Amino acid sequence: MNASRTSGAVPPAASVSETGFDPTLFDRFPTSGERPEGELGELEHVWRAPRGWGLLTVVNNNYVGIFYVGAAFLFFLLAGILALVMRVQLALPLNGVLPQETYNQFFTMHGTVMMFLFAVPAVEALGVLLLPQMLAARDLPFPRLSAYAFWAYLVGGLAFFASIFVGLAPNGGWFMYPPLTSTAYSPGINADFWLLGIGFIEISAIAGAIEIIVGVLKTRAPGMSLDKMPIFAWAMLVFAGMIIIAFPAVIFGTLALELERALNWPFFDPTRGGDPLLWQHLFWFFGHPEVYIIFLPAAGLVSMMVAALSRTPLVGYRLVVLALVATAFISFGVWAHHMFAVGMPRLSVGFFSAASMAVSVPAGIQVFAWIATLSVGRPRYQTPTLFLVGGLVTFVLGGLTGVMVAMVPFDWQVHDSYFIVAHLHYVLIGGMVFPMFAGFYYWTPMMSRRPLSERLGKWVFWLMFAGMQVTFLPMHLTGFMGMPRRVYTYLPGRDWEITNMISTVGAFMLAAGILIFLVDLIRNFRFAAEGNAGNVYGGGTLEWLPTGLYSTRSIPLVTSREPLWDRPGLSREVEEGRYFLPGSATGNRETIITSPLRAEPQYLQIMPGPSVWPLLSAIFTAGFFLLLTVQAYLVGVVSGLVAIWCMIRWLWETDRPVRPPTADIGAGIEVPTYVTGPSTHGWWAMVVLQIVIGMIFLMAAFSYLYLYGVHTSFWTAPPAPSWLALLLPLYGAGMGLAWLARVLLARRRSTLWSPATALLFGAASLLTGFVLDCLSWRWSGLDPEASGQGATVYGLLAIQGFVTGVAVLIALYVAARNSRGLVTRPRNNSFDLAVLFLIYTGAQGVLGAALVRLFPGAV
Repeated sequence: MNASRTSGAVPPAASVSETGFDPTLFDRFPTSGERPEGELGELEHVWRAPRGWGLLTVVNNNYVGIFYVGAAFLFFLLAGILALVMRVQLALPLNGVLPQETYNQFFTMHGTVMMFLFAVPAVEALGVLLLPQMLAARDLPFPRLSAYAFWAYLVGGLAFFASIFVGLAPNGGWFMYPPLTSTAYSPGINADFWLLGIGFIEISAIAGAIEIIVGVLKTRAPGMSLDKMPIFAWAMLVFAGMIIIAFPAVIFGTLALELERALNWPFFDPTRGGDPLLWQHLFWFFGHPEVYIIFLPAAGLVSMMVAALSRTPLVGYRLVVLALVATAFISFGVWAHHMFAVGMPRLSVGFFSAASMAVSVPAGIQVFAWIATLSVGRPRYQTPTLFLVGGLVTFVLGGLTGVMVAMVPFDWQVHDSYFIVAHLHYVLIGGMVFPMFAGFYYWTPMMSRRPLSERLGKWVFWLMFAGMQVTFLPMHLTGFMGMPRRVYTYLPGRDWEITNMISTVGAFMLAAGILIFLVDLIRNFRFAAEGNAGNVYGGGTLEWLPTGLYSTRSIPLVTSREPLWDRPGLSREVEEGRYFLPGSATGNRETIITSPLRAEPQYLQIMPGPSVWPLLSAIFTAGFFLLLTVQAYLVGVVSGLVAIWCMIRWLWETDRPVRPPTADIGAGIEVPTYVTGPSTHGWWAMVVLQIVIGMIFLMAAFSYLYLYGVHTSFWTAPPAPSWLALLLPLYGAGMGLAWLARVLLARRRSTLWSPATALLFGAASLLTGFVLDCLSWRWSGLDPEASGQGATVYGLLAIQGFVTGVAVLIALYVAARNSRGLVTRPRNNSFDLAVLFLIYTGAQGVLGAALVRLFPGAV
């Protein structure tokens, strides 16, 4: 165990049980009544939430999670209203409810809001809300980051949706294919709202993903090794990993298309060496894994609820975990099945067709595990069970049509028809929406004083289930009959009238079910951090422990996957404060950081409290993107600078050691209150962030090589390779000086150079290398407006310029902290993370400079 110990501590690892702890550890916790009452009052005081307008500054996962889920559901309702209006327009031929341009904006906003503002944020919100309780942590490790992610999502999403009321909503489809979205065919700023708005919202998704990855790996209750994690925690870990791999593709794609629209850089213009198919590759590398990004957390919810509602452990736990990982892995090999009709090589078509069929295998494993669990258990057919079974039936039907469109000849037949619309909605509604509604009914008692109504819940289910089938089942036939998607009307006499009218009636049935759910929610939901309705459905995992704003009363030692079933008295013992961290060991908000594999305590994290800075950072970041969209560039830059200042102010309060240097967390175990290096949660977060930036760089490098492969004739010779002899030492010096700064910090005696000076010189060296890199291309005569080569080279330089600017800012920030005596010796987390980022910046600069000069070289 990586923790300092007193004489009563846990024995060395060689003598611990398979849980990672001494089997007699339970005996070291106090018995009932031995905990002083003052500890509970101390917890309530430290974790209290602000009141009134102060709720805008709250960072507790209870509040932020509720806000997050509520905002996601609001966008679900808004997108649903758009869908109802579209169904009215298509109910009859030559209908005049919506003009063509308005209809184009409606279906673009419907798809965009459902995919970007509802589906991914909703499951991320459930993660923020449920994971701390499931892991028995006080909170996720970066509560202010969660708050920033929420406010950025809400402010950016509302600003984006508001564009529809002023006629500026995007109208190129939720996939925004060029050349339709180029300035030649979309000259207004409608497309810019999509490009900048969605790019900003993805920042929120990535911030949440970093929080979830580090939270699942580092804040689990002691003893909760990886094979004892709740399935939902596994699903969210895989989900967040997929986000950091997939979302950078759409981030670079939106950046490239915006640069083409704003600066005339021809990434997607085939007349100047670009290619519109490049957008499809970038978009669907994100777009198809996103289906599984949405499905896997919902599948995790289903696995949790199926076990609880069947009153039996999940059948095939390890197989289900492997299926989650396998689905994520295979999903990145299926993106081009959306492009079978573009004329790809046969080998590529065969590979993507096989992968598209193979991805159904791990999904099938999970489905059979759920069926087996329901079969061996004693399920109670209450509202959550009905939604689970209805979702299972709907998802399987959608999966079967998915296997059909994986076959190339069939895909050619139904491509871009209403058959695809039906398939997509069967998968998403069955695989995500129905499980989410089941989760609403199942977990509402954890957050509300009253559960939702079973009687109304059954009305909700049957209306939604019947409405879904009536709406989308006929669309398969409509597609076979030749009706293309994305048309705002159609001529009479094509036999599409009956199926379209049936689909419209079904849409209103579905809406009626959701309306009754809203009525039920208004009647019964009353937020309660404590004194909630309790474990109504008999779940066996830790989220049903007695809770407050501090999450669980004391953090238990976990020895099984369903602790509440295996130890019936656990809830009482936890509420009595018999386990880890029954009070505040330092007088601050705290949680235990544990090891990633076996969940052994490593140190006590001091957590930040309520703050207005995440809110202000989100508002001014949203203002920066919005003002750029409406071309108010000067005011936008000012807003961006204010956002940066707010973030610096937010960070300035963090990374401060507390006294005492160690704390007793229970059972005689003493852990440090401040540690540095690779075991820290900040180090893990920085590594995940660098993976995100690295993936954006990789997408830019892919674009460079792809355009070379399809338009070699536009390529010109790069600057002389001798430039590398200058650039590589500069980037290398930046990395070396950053490492030297770390070495100097570890030396307690003074030296000629201070650590902060070395760090600043390292950042200056990186900046010099970047400036010379840009000048070398400028002097070579390469124009970013002239060719795809110029666009991609300068795109790579833009990415390098961004990370270099951040590296300089980080170095200045650490130097400022050092000048105020806030950098501790011999180790300091802020300093460690700055060194890590500067080294990454230099490495990316070396790779980028070498790529565009050595490959493919002179033509």
